[in-house]
Amino acid sequence: MKALLPGSPDDADQPVLLGEAPEPAPKDDELVVSVEAYSVNRGETFQLDGGLDRRWPGWRPGKDVAGTVVCAAADGSGPAVGTRVVAHPPAFGWAERVAVASTGVAELPDSIDAVTAAALPLAGITALRLLRAAGPVAGRRVLITGASGGVGHYVTELAASSGAAVTAVVATPERGARLAELGAAEVVTSVAEATGPYDIVLEPVGGDSLPAALARLRPAGLLVWFGQASRTPVTLDFFDFFKGPGRARIAHFDYTVSDTTYGGDLAALVRLVETGRLHPEIGSVRDWSRTAEVIADLRARRVRGNAVLTLR
Repeated sequence: MKALLPGSPDDADQPVLLGEAPEPAPKDDELVVSVEAYSVNRGETFQLDGGLDRRWPGWRPGKDVAGTVVCAAADGSGPAVGTRVVAHPPAFGWAERVAVASTGVAELPDSIDAVTAAALPLAGITALRLLRAAGPVAGRRVLITGASGGVGHYVTELAASSGAAVTAVVATPERGARLAELGAAEVVTSVAEATGPYDIVLEPVGGDSLPAALARLRPAGLLVWFGQASRTPVTLDFFDFFKGPGRARIAHFDYTVSDTTYGGDLAALVRLVETGRLHPEIGSVRDWSRTAEVIADLRARRVRGNAVLTLR
């Protein structure tokens, strides 16, 4: 089958190459999806340039896919052949077909197309689990940095609809326009413009952004650190954790650690989209032959929200 294979980490112009890959060999609890669309995440671009580990032999990128089941799981779990699904495999999804655990898929209603569905998995699951980690947000002031990506759009809409007053930090006003429409109470172009104090800070940028955001946390507030998109290590004064008589809290977040399955969270996201309570922000839709262009645009921060590629 055709698939996108990793290029050389030293060749920025060809991060992936279209080639041939073996057909999926599903385990008993896995089904095979014929892929119609997939989305590209910044974490995958880091893997392609060697910045993150590739944990599987013969690794190929691809975590967010939508398509149709063409081979049901041998153990009888999961949807039947012919069912339209959205899925979150651990890798290998930028291909004509991919094997996915039955616990990592959710059925799609006719009202949600493959392009919309493909934007849901990594960013949507991360947003859901991030807000669970943050705790109740109704009536709370929430600051999210690096908010113009897929996760930021989902978090902003979900938190605002739950009663939070969200301040979104973005690089430019243009990149933040949609966040205001999704319910952000304030959109700023730097952490320095965010007045605070905030009850909750959600921080995926790292570098100088994290200590600046931490300084805007109220006493006994919570900062959830869930990434380092700047690729710059954080330097932090330990005593910045302390705010007056209370103690600031900082928590590291890993979206893969949860008491819910990917499929369960995908089903929740599908319901939210179907009922008009969640609106995926898709900044680019192109044929999968143009994946290298999309990766370049993501690296240069030219895509707002999610970037989706289509196979048909």
